[in-house]
Amino acid sequence: MPKAISKNVNIHAFVSGRVQGVFFRSSLATQAIRLQLTGFVRNLPDGRVEFLAFGPPQQINELRRWSYTGPPVAKVSDVEIVEYSGPSDFDSFTIEY
Repeated sequence: MPKAISKNVNIHAFVSGRVQGVFFRSSLATQAIRLQLTGFVRNLPDGRVEFLAFGPPQQINELRRWSYTGPPVAKVSDVEIVEYSGPSDFDSFTIEY
């Protein structure tokens, strides 16, 4: 029997601008959980926020669109989306510290 094809996709992104200290991580996690995505979000030492999310294409696209503006006090200057080929077996969406 052929293996079922997964309809889930991922997004691996790095968000630049005023995105630390403005609740970007927690707001993105709230959005991802609302959209029933799995993955993580974390601050990087260089001031960017990195996130990786897995789920249905429509929900991934909604999170991607949200990431270009973020929460009200954030000022996003760039969202760099990169290829991801690592593990995709996340059970939930988490904030990494």
